[in-house]
Amino acid sequence: MSSPATSSDREKVVSKLPGWLRQNLKIRAAQHGVEIQAAVEQGIRDWCSLASTTSAIDTSGADSFSTFLPPGQWEEFRQVAADRGVSLIQGLAQSVQLWLDSNPAPDVARPEVTRRIIVCNQKGGVGKTAITAGLGEALAEDPNTLHAVRVAKALAKALRASESASEDATANDPLEVENLPGLGLRVLLVDFDPQCHLTNQLGAAPLPMHGDSLTNHMAGDPKGDLRDLIVSIDEDKFGGRLHLLPACNDAFLLDVRLSAVRAREAALERALAPLEADYDVIVVDCPPSLGLSMDAAAYYGRRRDGEKPGQSGALIVVQAEDSSADAYDLLTTQIDDLRSDLQVDIDYLGIVVNLYDSRRGFIATSSLQGWVDIKDPRVVGLIGDLKEQKEAVRMKQPLLSYAPRSQQAIGMRALAREIA
Repeated sequence: MSSPATSSDREKVVSKLPGWLRQNLKIRAAQHGVEIQAAVEQGIRDWCSLASTTSAIDTSGADSFSTFLPPGQWEEFRQVAADRGVSLIQGLAQSVQLWLDSNPAPDVARPEVTRRIIVCNQKGGVGKTAITAGLGEALAEDPNTLHAVRVAKALAKALRASESASEDATANDPLEVENLPGLGLRVLLVDFDPQCHLTNQLGAAPLPMHGDSLTNHMAGDPKGDLRDLIVSIDEDKFGGRLHLLPACNDAFLLDVRLSAVRAREAALERALAPLEADYDVIVVDCPPSLGLSMDAAAYYGRRRDGEKPGQSGALIVVQAEDSSADAYDLLTTQIDDLRSDLQVDIDYLGIVVNLYDSRRGFIATSSLQGWVDIKDPRVVGLIGDLKEQKEAVRMKQPLLSYAPRSQQAIGMRALAREIA
């Protein structure tokens, strides 16, 4: 059952494990950030030290499983299994289960202060809505399931590739993708755009005119509890952790209505504050506007007392073309003015270059390099212009449900971890 050692300090061991147990081991090891071989080694050591065998494990359907153990451990294990009258497969299964029982799944790390992420850019059409949805989905994925994530070096490679128009910066080597547990956070997506794109893309219905809406609550004219307007998104995929506050077309009138409200820059915060205890993260999809509504959104994302820098703030979505740069300058000027006028800290969480395709030539690659050169804020995400996002919108499904292993989904998970 063993083969020659592959290194000076370990030998390869081949046995069998039931598929369900192997999967549980893989997930739990990833949750604790340890290698599978280290987990198995510890499990065998603990099992051998027990006074007797533990409860029998159902090993029906067990298939090939290999790992690397310190020299001599497998032989010791074989002897203990023989002394106890159990098969090697049963002994190994008990060892793995013992390690799982001794290392339960860690609790989800929840922020002390509800994070507020404001997804924005004055320019329309850059894909703010897709980034809002994808980010929220990635934050809410099941922590007890593994999901494909692009590792940091893949983003760095893609950004370096922007220097060469001949290299496809949206391509990823399979070795640069790893399977990690979901983040498992409770997320509220807020559709703050009167065009209702986020609401429509996720398959929800826009709120009817003349009913209750976020606009009414911000204007001081609520018609009910804002919680009653919230809908859950894809319960099967996200386990009740992902919710949406739909938009209403009445948001076109928001700036006019806010002009008559006292302390109007705090209007969004007053409306959403009662909901914050229910969520770890609130992600706001902003309209392409520089008006009072954007002031309220930026103020909502300010750093609060006791909150660490970089937990909340503005996530700016751009494309690798010139008009995005003009819009970026307008937006950052507005945020900087708000910082100065109200004496608040509004952090930039980074820049996301969306809908990127290096095959578009010099304009795309040189523009991407321009974003990379800014450095502060830095580029935290690069999302390719691929078909899966468009298909998910057409199907009115979350991207990470429709195409969970697509390059765009992998990039969204990387973005979530970059700003986590």
